[in-house]
Formats: sequence, structure tokens, C-alpha cells
Amino acid sequence: MKTKPIVALVYDFDGTLSPGNMQEFGFIQAIGHTPDEFWSKSNGLAKGQDASDILSYMKLMIDEARRSGIRLTREGFRNYGKDIKLYDGVKEWFRNVNEYGKSQGIIIEHYINSSGLIEIIEGSPIAGEFKHIFASSFIYDENGEAEWPGSSVDYTEKTQFLFKIRKGIFSLRDSKRVNESWADEWKRIPFTQMIYFGDGETDIPSMKLVSLSGGNAIAVFDPSSPEKKATARKLLKQGRVNFITPASFTKDSRTFRLVCAIIDKIKAENELKKFTLYK
Repeated sequence: MKTKPIVALVYDFDGTLSPGNMQEFGFIQAIGHTPDEFWSKSNGLAKGQDASDILSYMKLMIDEARRSGIRLTREGFRNYGKDIKLYDGVKEWFRNVNEYGKSQGIIIEHYINSSGLIEIIEGSPIAGEFKHIFASSFIYDENGEAEWPGSSVDYTEKTQFLFKIRKGIFSLRDSKRVNESWADEWKRIPFTQMIYFGDGETDIPSMKLVSLSGGNAIAVFDPSSPEKKATARKLLKQGRVNFITPASFTKDSRTFRLVCAIIDKIKAENELKKFTLYK
């Protein structure tokens, strides 16, 4: 049995921890496109074929890389990840939250749940902060080059990963145990002890699932973008999230104070549960 409660902080990546899409910090420039050109092509491909947006951008990456003579390898993707821009305070965020959790007798775990690419995230400066990274990925040929999507994480896939986090299952292809019925005491992290961070439409089902299940969903927005702020307010008004906050992760930010307050609440709820065990 666990002696301390575990709180899972689950993050989308693009627009949540980073102000842009991860492909925009090196890859798109390498193939000679602007971000607008690349995403216009990707959206056109998806619309024209009535296809998945995620699979379409992954196919376009392969096609454009081949056209430009670029080898798409794991090492190459990780090199692009080194240049990802992060929101203010993100690099120190994990240590600060971990320390606060420890001071309250809470174990903190961090997870990524993203439609972006695991290979690029693994090259980012914060890759080592996560218990596990759930994201899209490629299959590689005998020469180590990306040739086909290995996993495509859309908005429905994201909800599946929340169930895996709850049970402590980290295999992407494990579709058996995640659907088995487990007693509550065998679930590592109940939804009530999850905090989900997202910024847009692909996060809505996950936000709603966590929120309706007693956890906390937070919509993060770029404070310099009135459009992003309006989206966050809409999510709050519609009941998709519990809170909204500007995308600042410093120790003196609203985001940090909010998460500390949620941790305090989870601690208090776990203390109250002990009183129900009186015999």
C-alpha cells in the first residue's frame, strides 16, 4: 500500500509548456518552409483526404524531408528538440513543484500527453523531468530513418493515456490491462489526484475527463494573445476546465500558487479519508 499520496501533473506540450509547435523550432526551417506554409500544406492534405490531422503532418514531415535531402533520424529529431522555446519559468518549474509537494508529504510525478513527437520532446531541455512521455512517434527502417508513423496521438488517444497513468501502465501498445477492471486501491493515481494542463481543442476530452472525475483541469494561455485568452475563458465558461492561468511557470506566478493550492486540497482530502477508517 502507498504511504504517501501521488499527484500526477499531466501536460500537453505545444501551447502549454512551449509557445509554438515543436516542428517550428528547426525542422520547418530546415525544409525551407515557413510555419504557415507547412501547416497550410498539412491541413490541406488532411482536408483533401478526410484524414487525421496528426497522421497528415507526420506524412508531410517524411515527404518534405525526403524532398529536401534530410535524414529523419531519432538523433536528428532530438537535435531539433534542443532549440525548443519554453515559457518563462518552465525549466525551474518541476523542481519547485517537487519541493513543495515533498514539504507537504506528497509525491509529485510529471507526465507529457501530447500530439507532438516524442523524439523531439526527448531532445528538449526538460525531457528528464517526466515520469513518462506519451506522444506521437515514428517507425524507423534498417538505416534508422523514419518511414512510417508508429503512434498517432489525437484527442481521443490522450484520454486513454490518462487511464494508463491512473493504473501505472506505460506501454503504448498495451490495450489489455488498461481496459481491465481494477479495484480502486490498486490504481496508482486516482483522477482526483491528477492536474491536467492544456491549451486547446485536442485537450478538451482529457480536461473534461479529469474535471468530471474529481481532478483539476487547467487551461493555460499565452498572455500576449487575446485569442488564446478568449479560448481559455470559453473553456472555463463551458465547464471544460476548473481554472485558467497565464503561461508563466515561475515560483511567483499565479500558476505555481494555483498548483500549490490544489496540492494542499489533495493533502486535506487524503487526511479526511483516514477518519472514515475508524472502527
